[in-house]
Amino acid sequence: MNIGTGEILLIALVVLLLFGGKKIPELMKGLGKGMKSFKDGLNGKDDEPAKKDE
Repeated sequence: MNIGTGEILLIALVVLLLFGGKKIPELMKGLGKGMKSFKDGLNGKDDEPAKKDE
């Protein structure tokens, strides 16, 4: 199942029509943050630094 250039352009056009030009950067930013968070979770990284015993 290979996706060609025509299919990618069609998907991009549908996304553009559904969300509009101004919403797409916000959606991509959220998607990027979600993917980074998912990868960090798989690697065992936490958002908060490790607490030191005092």
